[in-house]
Amino acid sequence: MTPNCFRPARFAVLATLGALATAACADAGSDSAPADAETAAATAGEVNVYSHRHYEADQQLFDRFTEETGITVNVVTASADELITRLESEGEASPADILMTVDAGRLHRAKTRGLLQTIESDVLDTNVPAPLRDSDGQWYGLTQRARVIFYHPDRVDPSTLSGYGDLADPDMEGRVLIRSSENVYNQSLMASIIAHEGEEAATEWAEGVVRNMARPPSGGDTDQIKAVAAGAGDLAVANTYYAVRLAESDDPEDQRVYEQVAVFFPNQDGRGTHVNVSGGGVTTNAPNRANAIRLLEFLSGPEAQSLFASSNGEYPVLEGVEWSSTLQEWGDFQSDTLDLTRLGELNDTAVRTFDRAGWR
Repeated sequence: MTPNCFRPARFAVLATLGALATAACADAGSDSAPADAETAAATAGEVNVYSHRHYEADQQLFDRFTEETGITVNVVTASADELITRLESEGEASPADILMTVDAGRLHRAKTRGLLQTIESDVLDTNVPAPLRDSDGQWYGLTQRARVIFYHPDRVDPSTLSGYGDLADPDMEGRVLIRSSENVYNQSLMASIIAHEGEEAATEWAEGVVRNMARPPSGGDTDQIKAVAAGAGDLAVANTYYAVRLAESDDPEDQRVYEQVAVFFPNQDGRGTHVNVSGGGVTTNAPNRANAIRLLEFLSGPEAQSLFASSNGEYPVLEGVEWSSTLQEWGDFQSDTLDLTRLGELNDTAVRTFDRAGWR
């Protein structure tokens, strides 16, 4: 696969929900509005994005899109669950044109709740590989991240590691650091294990990991990596871009933490390392549908993918884009080619599996 990256920073919300709704209603009520919805969208001159992503690179790209097209990008940021709930409550009156979030499981959730619509775009179909987009054209991956194992090289011999299954090995008792089963990244990892190995084997794996936990799950992915560096455990499961942030941080403490760990890409002799995406789709009631498609196409293109690749430690979806220096140091790896729609389809099963295993 071919990676991508960028360093995150919260950006200001460019438009409040109320302002967006007012603008949408004003457009809808205009006597001069064209009868054809697609023509109206093309002449609206704006696109409204509900985004779970909160990275500086995203805002830079939105600004660049506006420079190139004259289309204003209005952004509302919140958690994925909050945005999904908001879209449901707004219904047909929603001003949102695009939902952007992380994890294919969340994108699938939005689709199954009827919040996204099917679109056709040769540009998106060319730029985004089939396993990284919805088969019905309702969402498209825009960046990738791999869920890997970080370990302390003084306490773990990497030659003894092979895959995710090692985390459940009895030799790992009291050594594994991983976050809560409520985290969607873990739910999607579990869904991928279920897809490949079946529910019974996945349950046994989860029970083994629970027995081997160095502490009850707490904190985010960065906290797990820091805990390895601090000696609270020997191995941690985390998404790749969290470690890249530490490696490329201006904070000497972050760099010190990164220098204490090493990365291992699981299952290289089998199905490959689990990967997931952040991505977006056009909302069901998008008032600016044509502009929304145009923005998604822009974000999947070379200029945007290159900035993603240099800013946040994520992997690009577009082939041929240069990776960040840290990802290049780690080298290429075999990624799991499982269709990511399966992660959403198996999410409920993954949650039940975690519950059976006592993983909280």
